[in-house]
Amino acid sequence: MSRTVSSWILSSARNSITLQGKGRLYSICIPNKNKLRWKLVFSKTPLYPAGSCNLDNTFSLKKAFRHTSTEEEHFSFQLSPSQINDILRAGELSHKILSLNGKNASSVLRFESNQLASNTPIEDRRSAATCLQTRGMMFGVFDGHAGSACAQAVSERLLHYIAVSLMSRQTLEEIELAVECMKPVLPILQWHKHPNNVEYREITSQYFESLRVYWQHLLDLDSEPGFSLEEAMICAFKRLDSDISLEVQAPQENELMRNIALQVAFSGATACVAHVDGVHLHVANTGDCRAILGVHEEDGTWSTLPLTRDHNAFDEFEIRRLKREHPRSEEKTLFVNDRLLGILMPSRAFGDVQLKWSKELQHNVLENSCDVEALNIYQYVPPNYHTPPYLTAEPEVTYHKLRSKDKFLVIASDGLWEMLSNEKVVKLVAGHLTELNMQKPQLAFEKPVNLGYMHSLLLQRKNRGITSLDQNIATHLIRHAVGSNEYGEVDQEKLAAMLTLPEDLARMYRDDITVTVVYFNSETIENYYRNN
Repeated sequence: MSRTVSSWILSSARNSITLQGKGRLYSICIPNKNKLRWKLVFSKTPLYPAGSCNLDNTFSLKKAFRHTSTEEEHFSFQLSPSQINDILRAGELSHKILSLNGKNASSVLRFESNQLASNTPIEDRRSAATCLQTRGMMFGVFDGHAGSACAQAVSERLLHYIAVSLMSRQTLEEIELAVECMKPVLPILQWHKHPNNVEYREITSQYFESLRVYWQHLLDLDSEPGFSLEEAMICAFKRLDSDISLEVQAPQENELMRNIALQVAFSGATACVAHVDGVHLHVANTGDCRAILGVHEEDGTWSTLPLTRDHNAFDEFEIRRLKREHPRSEEKTLFVNDRLLGILMPSRAFGDVQLKWSKELQHNVLENSCDVEALNIYQYVPPNYHTPPYLTAEPEVTYHKLRSKDKFLVIASDGLWEMLSNEKVVKLVAGHLTELNMQKPQLAFEKPVNLGYMHSLLLQRKNRGITSLDQNIATHLIRHAVGSNEYGEVDQEKLAAMLTLPEDLARMYRDDITVTVVYFNSETIENYYRNN
C-alpha cells in the first residue's frame, strides 16, 4: 500500500471524534468549549478477574499481523496473500447434513459460517444446532455491545429455551424425572460448533437450573403447552431476557459467577435466530442483525426477500411503538442523535438492564456488588430517564413457506450489512455458487491414462483459479465486505490495510462481522409439494 494511503488512514483516524457509521458503543457527546469530546460510558471489552473464563476468541486478528497502536513508528500494511487468507479463514465453519438411507430428508443441505473481529475480543457470537427432541434445525447470529458477555450467554442459552418451548408435556416430564432421579438427561440439541468456540463453563450449572425452572413452569400450566412456533420463539426470547435480569439480582456467594452475571446483564446483544423444519421457515429477530433469502427466479435472475426489519431509530414502526409505550412528554427525547435515549443504536436487545430497570434497582444492585469498575461497569443513568423499560428483547417473528426457488438464507450481524446491501450479498452468493460449479472440471479420463495427461488436467484446474477461490461462502462475503473498492471488486491493498489496522483504529472503519449461509435442498422441498 502506498505511503499516501496509509498516512491518510492514520491521520483521518487520529483526528476523528466519533465512530464512523457504527455507533454501537455506549457513548455520550459532551460539549467542551468549541470542541466535542466523546466519553465511553460502558466499555467495549469486559475485564475478567483472575481465574475467570477468557473470552479472547481465536477469531481475533493474530498479533503477528495486527498493529496494537496508531502511534507505532514503523507502521506497515503489508500482508502476503497467504497471510490474508489465514486471517479471513480462521473462523470458518461448515457442516453438510448427512443423508438418511441415501436420501436427504432435511430441507437444509448444508451451512457455512465465518467471523472476522474488529473489537478485541470479538463481541459477535453464532450458534447452530439440530433439535433432537423436536424437529428442525436452528441457526443464530448474536451481535454484542458494551462487551461480549451478553452475546456469549445468549448464544449458549437461547436455542435451548426455544427447544424446550416446543417440547410436548410428555417429553418435559421425562426430562424432569431424569433430573429428579439424578439420571442422564435426554439431549436437547446437537450443536454444530467451531472447535475454538468459547463457553461459560463456570456458570453452566446456573444456566441449567434457570432452564429447568422454565420447563417446570411449562409443566405447571393446566394444559399441554401447545405453543405455535412463533409463540415458542417469542416466549423463549422474553424468558431468557427475564432470567438474565433475575440472575444478577439473586444472592450469589460465588464471586466469579456473580461477576459474570453482572457483565451479562449490563452489556447487551441483538439476536437473529432461524428455525427450519421441512418447508417451514421461522425467523425471530431482536435488534439489527438481518436475515434475507436468495431466490432463483424462473427467468434465471436472482431476487432478494428480506425476512427481518432493523430495529433502530431509522425504522418508523419502532419509533411509533416506543411513542405508544411512553408519555407524549418524552417523544422528543426517546431518540437523540438517532440513538435510543442518545445512547444505543438498536431499539431491541437482550441485557442492557440500565435501559430496563428503575434507577433505584440499578443503584441497589451495583451498590451491593464488588468493584464494578474493575468489571468495566459504570453507574450511569441517561438524561430523561423517566418511564423504564425503554428496551425490550421481544422479537418479531416472520414465517415463510419455502419454495424450490428459495436457494439460500443469509443471517449476519450488522457489520456485514453496513458494508454490503441485501442485493449485493445475494449477487455474491449466487455468483459464488455458479463459479464453484464452473470451477469443477469434468475429469473424463482418456485411455490409457498417463502422467502427462494427468498433469495437463491439473494445470487446467489450476488455471481456472480454483485454488484462489474461497470455498466457504461466508469468507467470500467477508472478503468483499472488507476489501471491495468503488467498482465492487476486491482491492488487495485495501484488504490488507483493513486487516492490519490497529485495535484502537479498526473499529472506526468496520464492525465485527459474523455470517451464516444456509443452503436449502430444492429436491426435498419439491418432494414435499409433490407428496402434499
